[in-house]
Amino acid sequence: MKSDVEELMPRLLPVEFGASAEELDMNGPPRNPREYLRQVQLEASQCPEVVVAQIDPKKLKKKQTINASVAGCHAAPVGFSPSLTWQQHQVSTFSGVRQSIAKNRNHWSSHTLDDNVLMPKLTDEEGWKKFCFGETVYLGTSSGRTDDEPEPALDYSKVGFPPFLSIVSRLNQSTVLMLLEILISWFEEHDFVPQLGRWLYALLACLEKPLLPEAHASIRQLARRCAQLRSTLESQEDEKLPALNLLICLVARYFEQNDLADQPE
Repeated sequence: MKSDVEELMPRLLPVEFGASAEELDMNGPPRNPREYLRQVQLEASQCPEVVVAQIDPKKLKKKQTINASVAGCHAAPVGFSPSLTWQQHQVSTFSGVRQSIAKNRNHWSSHTLDDNVLMPKLTDEEGWKKFCFGETVYLGTSSGRTDDEPEPALDYSKVGFPPFLSIVSRLNQSTVLMLLEILISWFEEHDFVPQLGRWLYALLACLEKPLLPEAHASIRQLARRCAQLRSTLESQEDEKLPALNLLICLVARYFEQNDLADQPE
């Protein structure tokens, strides 16, 4: 007698057996093709119609859900947004930088790093923050040096490693995106610092198009944070303003997030 499933979905390989299921050894290997097909059919008949996966949430990767907000940016205060000509010039310059990096990536990535350049492991978020910002910014401490004291030798562990071409050329796309997410997440809770601006510009220059959904969400988050911070500035002479305008411009104009773009006043 045929089962309900067989009535709807006939067997592709109908095989008639003289031996009953009780006479078939399901624990041993099949002795011939007919026994193999019979074992497959019996195993399929014993499977439940509905199966619920047992998932351990602890083993899931973090940030698997991508929330791409379509909200726009804070409007710039009068006189704080750049002209369209300025934005077009920045996009042109940025495009040239990207082409140069792509052309010379193999050359720069083959350079041997100095002994003091110890790049963090991929999953070491705190290590990357310290690497990019330096201990002074990362720990929120001051140098403690007075104006009368001589300028000390440059210590990248204190002030952060700049995004040298020999460093960023070694980063693959997954690392570029991961590092962008780390720095943008830090920026959500801290003020803008020059080290952050340098690294964000360099990482955006290495970010390949077309954008992955994760990258799309991250750079929009960056533009909105820059616009929010810009809206709190009190003076057009604030040293943060050009950098904030530049990052908003690149996200909106180069990466075509046009709804975030500054419009001519």
